[in-house]
Amino acid sequence: MATQDKPRLDPDTARAVIDPESYAEWDGILDIFDRLREESPVAWVEPDDTLVHPPFWLVTRYDDVMRMSKDNATFLNNPHSVVFSLTEGLEFAKQFSGGSEHMVASLVTFDAPIHMKYRKLTQEWFMPKNLRGIEDEIRGIAQATVQRMVDAGPQVDFCKLVSAPYPLHVVMQILGVPEEDEPRMLMLTQQMFGGSDEDLNQSGMKDLPPEAITQIVAGAVKDFEAYFAKLTAEKRANPTGDVASTIANAVVDGEPLNDRDMMGYYIIVAAAGHDTTSASTAGAMLALAQDPEQWARVKADRSLLPGIVEEAIRWTTPVQHFMRTAAEETEVGGQAIAKGDWLMMNYVAANHDPAHFDDPRSFDAARSPNRHLAFGAGAHQCLGLHLARLEMRTLFEVLLDRIESVELAGEPARSKSTFVGGLKTLPLRFTAA
Repeated sequence: MATQDKPRLDPDTARAVIDPESYAEWDGILDIFDRLREESPVAWVEPDDTLVHPPFWLVTRYDDVMRMSKDNATFLNNPHSVVFSLTEGLEFAKQFSGGSEHMVASLVTFDAPIHMKYRKLTQEWFMPKNLRGIEDEIRGIAQATVQRMVDAGPQVDFCKLVSAPYPLHVVMQILGVPEEDEPRMLMLTQQMFGGSDEDLNQSGMKDLPPEAITQIVAGAVKDFEAYFAKLTAEKRANPTGDVASTIANAVVDGEPLNDRDMMGYYIIVAAAGHDTTSASTAGAMLALAQDPEQWARVKADRSLLPGIVEEAIRWTTPVQHFMRTAAEETEVGGQAIAKGDWLMMNYVAANHDPAHFDDPRSFDAARSPNRHLAFGAGAHQCLGLHLARLEMRTLFEVLLDRIESVELAGEPARSKSTFVGGLKTLPLRFTAA
């Protein structure tokens, strides 16, 4: 039986779960989620005087997040934003987009039936059968990336030299973006997903006010749209068989994609297609650098590598949350949810739920089963999950061939972000093989 009262978070906890700084510090937010899963696994989060936002339900248990992820009829991606934002940001998005809380319209913002129609446009591109055809190309990109690391050694920032540029280059090749434009794509992605982080938003200023962060994100979206409008014209005039050509010439229900939906499609493939894999790749290297014995074991036995890849994705959880809107009265974890309520599925909390993962804060390459929620579940499961696994496995095969030993050369730093997170710096010292 669902309960009727609302278990409200205290102001300090409520602020912490939406504070980008909390996710940069990491251990503290994990401590909070451990407590909430025990005390208030479905908790009501209200705004305070300084951080004004719509109230929402915070969902922290694995089972509840999994159920919500699979029930796309009850828990909708529209009409409210799928990413947490302060009220000011939501109002700006409405002005920017012409009425929608989504600044970008994309696969992650669509519900049935339009979601699957759009997903099918590019789905085959990211299936294992098609990826096998480009595996050699991906390996070549991995080899060139690792060679740059070896040349720059013996001390490097793994994020800047390897984990950021490598998946970016892979996905841009698939998309059809020229290599000389990749730095621009990286900068815009970091501004869009890392707007709260002074190192990623290009401002160099700490503690920017919310309106400044919103302007940075909006500016990145506009720059993306301008770039892809030009690319669309090129791919319509001269289709080249890449994903951009597919999007530019796509037809749904007998009609070409409208400009907003088309730009959103490009942006979700270009941005989400590499930033998340970059975070997981850096997470895997951090775990291995902290455990020389594990590095030696996987170097001697490559059959351990798929487990390392999967555990890194869980342990890092690059996409830290998505929001949903209740389509009807329902319940989650025994808590009554009203029609129209906004809910946060917190994947960091779910992927560190000890009810499903023994000693979840430990990196365990032998963890099995490892049915994490870092890729989501159900109809909205990550389109590029097979590509992400292939990229990571291929890169680490090359790294293990070329690098004899590796260790930390300083303190790693995580990005300040409530949405897409992970390491932004990873100083390493290594010995080449």
